[in-house]
Amino acid sequence: MDPSIIKNIFWDVDGVLADLNFAYFHFLTRHPNYREQFHGLKWEQLPEVLPIVPEYGALELKTHPTLGKEMDRDFCADQRFFRNRPLYPGVIESLKELNKRGYRQFTMSATFDVDAKKAYLEDILSPVTDFLTIECVQHGEFMHDTAKRDRLKECYAKYDLKPDETLLVDDRIYNQYAAIESGAHPVRMRCEFTTELPHELSWIPEFPNVVTLKNWLIDPAR
Repeated sequence: MDPSIIKNIFWDVDGVLADLNFAYFHFLTRHPNYREQFHGLKWEQLPEVLPIVPEYGALELKTHPTLGKEMDRDFCADQRFFRNRPLYPGVIESLKELNKRGYRQFTMSATFDVDAKKAYLEDILSPVTDFLTIECVQHGEFMHDTAKRDRLKECYAKYDLKPDETLLVDDRIYNQYAAIESGAHPVRMRCEFTTELPHELSWIPEFPNVVTLKNWLIDPAR
């Protein structure tokens, strides 16, 4: 993909702009329903507790073999843990620089509680909400449904965007398919817990953080 064709960026939030793994670790070790069970849990042991499903490619509370639904419900219900996902270093500065260079920027966050997620995003991303458009979409029963793909298509029409000039930055593997199916270009964000892309998606560019991706867009030769 030639980055010079990109004019619009849809940022996923969890695992891209904000550290959801941080929130998961503190939830498991501090929430009253789980802190005894996971007392002494080490950071590097997170994938042992939350086995990574191949189509996800990243940590999800729902993948716990016996308590996934309960964990997901309790996490969303307690704002102390739900909001405890700090932005990664350099996110605000990178989004501001991309804005100065003319990129239109959006968040595309799929969630089970749209109101709670939007309130969190408006708070933590307040330094850039003068130009960043916050979009949230309600998940269906399964995380890898068509919600994000359909919402992307709606946004192309709503904001008069061309899909082939649009980037979706996401860490979940199933959302790479959502980008492709909507006509956009996929980019994958990686962290220490993300798994490899399947062979059929191995052509997708991958980056370790937002700063590196920003530099690639501005100067692909870096």
